[in-house]
Amino acid sequence: MHRARLRLPFPRPWFRRRYSAPANGRPAHLDILGQRYPTDNITNITPSILAKVPLRLHTRPKHPIHTLRTIIESHYPDFAHHSSLSPVVSLYKNFDELSFPSDHPGRAVTESYYVNKDMMLRTHTSAHEVEVFRCGEDKWLLTADVYRRDEIDGSHYPVFHQMEGARIFSADAAGMAEAAEDNARLRAHLAQAHVVIEDVPHVTPTNPSQPTHDPAHSALVAENLKLSLNSLLLALFGPATGAAAPLRVRWIEAYFPFTSPSFEVEVFFRGKWLEILGSGVVRQATLDTANVPNKMGWAFGLGLERIAMILYSIPDIRLFWSTDERFLSQFKENEITTFQPYSKYPSCFKDVSFWTSQCVAPHENDFCDLVRDVAGDLVEDVQKADFFVHPKTNRTSLCFRINYRSMDRSLSNEEVNEMQSQVVSRLQQQFGVEIR
Repeated sequence: MHRARLRLPFPRPWFRRRYSAPANGRPAHLDILGQRYPTDNITNITPSILAKVPLRLHTRPKHPIHTLRTIIESHYPDFAHHSSLSPVVSLYKNFDELSFPSDHPGRAVTESYYVNKDMMLRTHTSAHEVEVFRCGEDKWLLTADVYRRDEIDGSHYPVFHQMEGARIFSADAAGMAEAAEDNARLRAHLAQAHVVIEDVPHVTPTNPSQPTHDPAHSALVAENLKLSLNSLLLALFGPATGAAAPLRVRWIEAYFPFTSPSFEVEVFFRGKWLEILGSGVVRQATLDTANVPNKMGWAFGLGLERIAMILYSIPDIRLFWSTDERFLSQFKENEITTFQPYSKYPSCFKDVSFWTSQCVAPHENDFCDLVRDVAGDLVEDVQKADFFVHPKTNRTSLCFRINYRSMDRSLSNEEVNEMQSQVVSRLQQQFGVEIR
C-alpha cells in the first residue's frame, strides 16, 4: 500500500516549481521490458532507473528479498501468489482506481517516475489491486518492484520491493460468519503465543467504517486483518526476539486514500518501535470498480527491504543491489542470518554550490536522480548543506554535499573528481545553473 505520509523535503518557495526535462537529450521512445513507449515533456525516467527494471530481486533465490518473500508466502499457503506483473501502469491504475485525490503529492513529477503523461512506473503494489480482484481471487499476495523518486541515504532507494496482501469476504451473513469463524481460530492461536498486542478499536469516529458498510461488518473484517497480521508478525519477528521476552506489537490509527478504517502496525524490536506496514478495510469504490460489488475485505502492504534490513542487520539499502560475492555468499535459501560486514571503505565528501536558473529550479529529487545517473551506487548519501535567497536579487542559492563511498572497494581521488565534474557539467546543461 502506498505510504500516506510522503516526505516533502523542501517546503521552500521554489519547491513547487515544476521541472520538465529539456527536450534536447530526451529519447523519442523508452524501451521497457520489450515494450516501446513514446516520451513527452513530463518523461523523467533516467537510464539508471531503466537499468534496474529487469533485475527483480524478489525472484533471485537466496537473495534476502526473495527469502523474505517466500517466508511470507509460506505463511499464507492458501493465498494466490503473484510476482510477475509489469511495473509500467497507467496513472489511472496507480492513482484513480484507488481513490487518490487529484492533488495528492504522490502524483507530482518530483515524486514519481513518468514514462509519459499517461503511463508511469508503479509507485506501489496497490496499483494492481483492481485487476487481481477482477480476476475473481478472494485471497492473494503480490510481490513487485516499485519506484519512487527519493533522496539518497542509507535507508532510501528509488527502486524497492513491496508485498501486498488482500482478502475479501461476501458482504452477507455467510461471509461474515466465515470471518467470525476465522477470527476465533486466529485468536486461539495467538492466545497460546509469546506476544503482547496493544490494540486500538476496530472502528472509531476518527477511523470510521465506510458509509456503505455495516459498522459491525467493518469491525469483523478489521479484526480479521489485525489477527492475520499479528500472526504474520509473530512468524517473522518472534524467532529473532527469543524466549526471554514476548514480541510486542502495537496498532495505530492511520489514513490511506484507499482504505477505511486504516491502520499502521509497529513491533518493538531490539529496543525500538519500528513501523512495519500499512493496512485497512478496502474502499468499496475499489471493489465496485473491480466488479465485485457484493464483497468487502482488507488489504495490507509492506516494504521488503525495510523488514530485511531489520531482520538481517543490513546497514545500507544499496547492499541489496550488490553483485559482490562477499555479500551474496552470506545468504541461504529460506533462512534469515545476520549480515557480517566485510569492510567499511573511506568516504569522500564533495560540495557543489550554485545559483538556480530563473526558469528551472531543480527539486532535491531531480538532483539526486542526476547524481545517481552519474555515480550509481558509489554515492552513500546526499545532503542539502545550504539554502539561501539573495535579499536584493531574489536569486536562490543551493549547496549539496555528496558523500562518495563504495561498498566494495576504495575509491581513488581521480575517479571521485571525474564523477563530481560530470555532476557539475550535467547540472549546468540540464538546469542552467550558475556554479558558485
